[in-house]
Amino acid sequence: MVLSDADILKELKAGRIIIEPLDSSALPDDAVQPASVDLRLGRKLRVFKQHTQGFIDVKQEMPHLTEMVEIDEVTPFYLHPGEFALGVTWERVGLPTDIVGRLDGKSSLGRLGLVVHSTAGFVDPGWQGCLTLELSNLSPLPITLYYGMKVSQISFMRLTSPAHHAYGSKKLGSKYQGQDEPVPSRYYLNYRRPKG
Repeated sequence: MVLSDADILKELKAGRIIIEPLDSSALPDDAVQPASVDLRLGRKLRVFKQHTQGFIDVKQEMPHLTEMVEIDEVTPFYLHPGEFALGVTWERVGLPTDIVGRLDGKSSLGRLGLVVHSTAGFVDPGWQGCLTLELSNLSPLPITLYYGMKVSQISFMRLTSPAHHAYGSKKLGSKYQGQDEPVPSRYYLNYRRPKG
């Protein structure tokens, strides 16, 4: 069951769902929509340096595949047609073991061709940190991305029972718990774990 604005506010007040900071430009619950919470774009983006690599090998750590850039409220990042960049939400999000989140883009930006996630829309119970944004431009023109712009929204669903092994637990070997900036793929770690 998807949580309504009333239930989201209750969970925020109780400290079970954590979103820090909420939009402080108006009322504390200004970012709370009927069944979601608006999230803003953080300052750092990770962009691909395709001129340095001929391909991506998912079994290998590739530290030189991407580089970090910073944006602000005045000087935007131009996401060109067909380009892809990793970003994070300005807000840190924390979920209890019985609630999952769903990250989606803002409709008005989607109408301009901005895609906010390819596959990372699901936020596991137990997650703590800034959320990854997989930013793609499907339009024929560059799109400007500004620090602090409302770029995504998160909705919440209650599980039938708390998860036995929440994200971040030792058993899962969660790769991105606690991130506060765009972290490059750690998929290669799947090949370094003992089998069995």
